[in-house]
Amino acid sequence: MPSKFEPCGLNQIYSLKYGTIPVVRATGGLDDTIVHYSPATRKGNGFKFNRYDAKEFLDQIKGAIGLYRQPDHWNQLIRNAMAADFSWKRSAEAYLQLYHKAIAKKKG
Repeated sequence: MPSKFEPCGLNQIYSLKYGTIPVVRATGGLDDTIVHYSPATRKGNGFKFNRYDAKEFLDQIKGAIGLYRQPDHWNQLIRNAMAADFSWKRSAEAYLQLYHKAIAKKKG
């Protein structure tokens, strides 16, 4: 998803749930939801590049293909992607914690 801009974005979230690894440009909702995979930490859920540039996009595609050839890392990446939680339940729980924190702060 080499989008020039992306105000929200749902397709990358659908991709994560199905284990189809997204390659995105770091903009808008794509930047908010995709964490570049690091083989060193085994964390991340996709591939991300910054500049709106064909070479950077191609470099990330090549990186994805290289990782695909390492089944241990690729399978970890798929697990990370499918475990990503963008549900309303998670969002509601985060707001609830924020409200409780604000109430506790006001009470002193």
